[in-house]
Amino acid sequence: MKRALITGITGQDGPYLAKLLLSKGYKVYGTYRRVSTPNFWRLQSLDILNKITLIPADLCDTSSLLEAVTISDPDEIYNLAAQSFVGNSFDFPLLTTEVDASGTTRFLEIIRHFNKKIKFYQASTSELYGANIVNPQDENTAMHPNSPYAAAKLHSYHMVRIYRESYGLFSCNGILFNHESPLRGLEFVTRKITNSVAKIKLGLQKELRLGNLETKRDWGFAPEYVKAMWMMMQLDKPDDFVIATGETHSVREFVEEAFAVVGLDWKKYVITDKKLKRPLDVHQLCGDPSKAQRAFGWKSSVTFRQLVKIMVEEDLRRWQMHKDGKIVPWDAPNYSHEMDIISRNVVRDSHKEAAAARRPGWKKLLR
Repeated sequence: MKRALITGITGQDGPYLAKLLLSKGYKVYGTYRRVSTPNFWRLQSLDILNKITLIPADLCDTSSLLEAVTISDPDEIYNLAAQSFVGNSFDFPLLTTEVDASGTTRFLEIIRHFNKKIKFYQASTSELYGANIVNPQDENTAMHPNSPYAAAKLHSYHMVRIYRESYGLFSCNGILFNHESPLRGLEFVTRKITNSVAKIKLGLQKELRLGNLETKRDWGFAPEYVKAMWMMMQLDKPDDFVIATGETHSVREFVEEAFAVVGLDWKKYVITDKKLKRPLDVHQLCGDPSKAQRAFGWKSSVTFRQLVKIMVEEDLRRWQMHKDGKIVPWDAPNYSHEMDIISRNVVRDSHKEAAAARRPGWKKLLR
């Protein structure tokens, strides 16, 4: 029986990957960070929480990673853990660097010193390409990160390559373009949209505030993308692969499709809010997955329209169950659109004015 260790198993991809590996007969271990409120709803929703072994660990703590590897004794490690929200990386650049960059190196060092036979998968990202205007992007496209998150991930990308070439480790990068699902977190725009559409349809919300509607992404379906992770780990030789659909759609298109699913006119509910725009954004990303298709036959099959429909209908189902007083494992009840959350880099005008009123000497600093 093969053994696999998945870091970040409580995120979007971890549960889908764990379910796939379980179906293939793996013994699955997963790491999670100890927090005040356990976040296992995704594992519960896929009915696999009692089928895996959980190990507390933190990418910032080498000893905990070493303990996780010792306990699981894995054939394969899938490093999915990260501070993965691009917007938050501008608020917490040092934390993002410590987790997303140094965390990967810690794992590579553990493998190099203790068991070079362990295969290592690194969850890379299309955000690496950043400001590069070449489309579509493939494994040879120049990378120009546009956020602290992308910069940290670029560090990990090269460390995986360096350890592969220098020490002969089976270490590979999956350069996954945006992939979504009903398990996506509410901090991501796709799930924010589908969750809001469901609430608006059921009379639980009146409007949806978004930032840049013209941003374009290559959006795929997460369960298909985790299969690509596993497939590249079964190759005879490690390599890096772009995983994408090869199509781009704007946030505006996503909004239009989402509201169409419930038969509503999006223009009546969507408000563009400049405060929600990032300090530096990536306008368009489109991946070329032809190398993966040639190497191990992977190709996406769920269309953009199908993806949006899957997500909206699942959020509708959840909110309807919530209205009916039924218990369902999900994250939405933990969030409120009435919460006043301030970004450390994009301070709202109202808070600027209030601060200046309390301390007149701050006026110049707050301009």
